[in-house]
Amino acid sequence: MITKEEYIELIKKEYPNDYKDIIDGLNNKRYETFRINTLKSNNDEIISFLNDNNIEYEISSIYENSFIIKSDYNLYDTHLLKEGKIYLQSLSSQIPPLCLDLNNSFDILDMCAAPGGKTSLIAALTNNEKSIMAVEQNKIRAEKLKYNLSLLNAKANVFVTDSTKLDSFFRFDTILLDAPCSGSGTINLCNKKDLKNFSLLLVRNSSIIQKKLLKKAIEILKPGSSMIYSTCSILKEENELVLKEFLNKNIILDKIDLNIDNDNLLPSILPNVLTIKPNKYFEGFFIAKIKKIK
Repeated sequence: MITKEEYIELIKKEYPNDYKDIIDGLNNKRYETFRINTLKSNNDEIISFLNDNNIEYEISSIYENSFIIKSDYNLYDTHLLKEGKIYLQSLSSQIPPLCLDLNNSFDILDMCAAPGGKTSLIAALTNNEKSIMAVEQNKIRAEKLKYNLSLLNAKANVFVTDSTKLDSFFRFDTILLDAPCSGSGTINLCNKKDLKNFSLLLVRNSSIIQKKLLKKAIEILKPGSSMIYSTCSILKEENELVLKEFLNKNIILDKIDLNIDNDNLLPSILPNVLTIKPNKYFEGFFIAKIKKIK
């Protein structure tokens, strides 16, 4: 467990010029955000519902089907959510699938797939026309993954196994590794429970797991292809320092093409990566696009 004061000092050490903005972002409530499930609905239907119910909204610049709710409205009770026409998902969590090279990929792997938000977005972006393998080690979380995929009409083959133990004969055109992490970018500093679940030991243990997963991902990624590595942490030990162990002439960081304002980004010690600053729109998140040359 860590105190609020200790956490602030940790962030101050990591980001001496930006820590005040980060702390403000972790103290403030974020807007509710969702995306349209284009496998079941469309912008016209959802916008009509929002207008009919006088719900103030904004369409996100990162994705035309991503919406920011600015009214005090409970989306949990709507038929849209219950029927799988929309999916409640943070803007930051939507970014990793949007950065995948899906046009040039058929065989796609989501290595840590539960509860299915990113897997189902991949299915929607590819209109269920690609082969998606979704892996989840935890049996209970895997059932939640299957339920969400079914509700959203998203097609993916679910495997209940440890991704680090995937057979080496597998090869994928692209891979999403949204790795287990400390969640340092999503902590609510006003919630003691969040701080109770965070520790430096968790950061270190997460880093060990992340390296094992990334090693396997690079092994089974096809030569000439790219993958996405992401976490909901803003700590370098789980992000840049994990990546640095793998970078060489054959494993490089590719530029990410995404419409996101620099005001929403934090500085990094590596080029071409995105470290999302927590604020009223975004959770703290890290995204890197890794290319395997040969």
